[in-house]
Amino acid sequence: MKRLVINTLNRKSIIRKEIYGHFSEHLGRCIYEGVYVGENSGIPNENGMRRDVVDALREIRIPVLRWPGGCFADEYHWKDGIGPKDSRKKMINTNWGGVVEDNSFGTHEYMELCRQLGCESYINANVGSGTVQEMSEWVEYMTSSGKSPMSSLRAENGHPDPWHPRFLGVGNENWGCGGNMKPDFYANEFRRYSTFARNYDPSHPLFRIACGPNGGDSEWMETLLRTLAPIGNLSSGLVNGISMHYYTIPGSWEHKQSATDFTVADYYETLRKAYDIEGLIRLHSAIMDRYDPQKSLGLIVDEWGTWFAVEPGTNPGFLYQQNTMRDAMVAGISLNIFNKHSDRVVMANLAQLVNVLQSVILTDGDRMLRTPTWHVFDLYKEHQDCTLLDSYMENEEAGPEGMRIPMLSESCSLSPDGSVNVTLVNASAEKEEEVRILPVEFRVSGVEGRILTDSLSAKNTFDAPDAVHSETLADVSAEDGSVTVKLPPCSVVNLKLH
Repeated sequence: MKRLVINTLNRKSIIRKEIYGHFSEHLGRCIYEGVYVGENSGIPNENGMRRDVVDALREIRIPVLRWPGGCFADEYHWKDGIGPKDSRKKMINTNWGGVVEDNSFGTHEYMELCRQLGCESYINANVGSGTVQEMSEWVEYMTSSGKSPMSSLRAENGHPDPWHPRFLGVGNENWGCGGNMKPDFYANEFRRYSTFARNYDPSHPLFRIACGPNGGDSEWMETLLRTLAPIGNLSSGLVNGISMHYYTIPGSWEHKQSATDFTVADYYETLRKAYDIEGLIRLHSAIMDRYDPQKSLGLIVDEWGTWFAVEPGTNPGFLYQQNTMRDAMVAGISLNIFNKHSDRVVMANLAQLVNVLQSVILTDGDRMLRTPTWHVFDLYKEHQDCTLLDSYMENEEAGPEGMRIPMLSESCSLSPDGSVNVTLVNASAEKEEEVRILPVEFRVSGVEGRILTDSLSAKNTFDAPDAVHSETLADVSAEDGSVTVKLPPCSVVNLKLH
């Protein structure tokens, strides 16, 4: 038996709800067919948005949705996506599959989707192929309530009142598909672009996010902060957050593994690479601490998740992959890591929302399913906007030599009603573990929980959409102020301690 000690007296950072955010790009069937089918579709919709998908996302309390990319953001020109749909400019999506983008899903449609979801909006602006004027006018179009050219244009297009997008990403992956820039060049471009992203409504200031590093590129983070810091940008409001991207890719970039046909060794390699994100967060947080010891800047992990080979027979540029319990384990481990670093990590966005990479939903015509990853987000949603509690887990390693990982993962939080949330992962492929939970200065009077567990490659299909699902946890008991729980192999558990 392992022990988990929760110090309820050591209350730490707020686990911001945005850590449970998502990412949607004009890529494959994420937007079109995924969330948007158009008003005239036979698939039940509200203003073109699939009702089944919207309902499923509301169920996991989606807090924020990033759009329009991704690499697509730095070739997206927002004026092509407004006005009458039959006259919107068509373009070739050169990043993803070379398909025609008809721009029928643009700013108004995205804001309508966010309204239906009840979530915050995170707009990623075009720096790679755009201009300062283009971005500045987009901000004006979305947020200005005064008499101005862009607010008048918005009204002509059917929305007289401004929206209040909260987050603005100034470029995306500008070290790569966003322009192949050097860090000092991008940092100075950011200063210029951010200057002209005006706060037209001071009561709803923009949270400006600079493009940060790819994985462990500490030179990019160091140069970016060094260039921004001398003019006081770290406290001026010109920058509020820095992004970081990291994908869990077992095998190699050139030879990705199958999403569904894998060995136990492949499973452990995947989870080992998922755990690597904690080292990257520590690396970049240490650099940020030197320039921003007050932690006024947030680290935004706005692209994360598994990346496997596409499903056989699908367009390789669409990045459609199935989702198994292996993906669920990556999600549970990653979210526990983000929670425990919520003093610096203030947002994370899983890539991607529907039908692309590690999505929470898959669609096929009028059919829809919730993936195992969706069920993890459902189990973890109670952490949103709660207070992280200090915790210590007795642990051991699992996996073959060279791929050893911590067997158990946890994070704990205090809810406003005084209950304690505990999320646990048993990453072992074969070993059950019993855990005794010992809260300090918190005498447990009752406990309830849910569990997600199955074989490593278990998945949901359109013929069996609920094959993998969470259930009420039976193997848990509260006695003498503590809790004992049994964790099967390959399982994710949520507990609420009263």
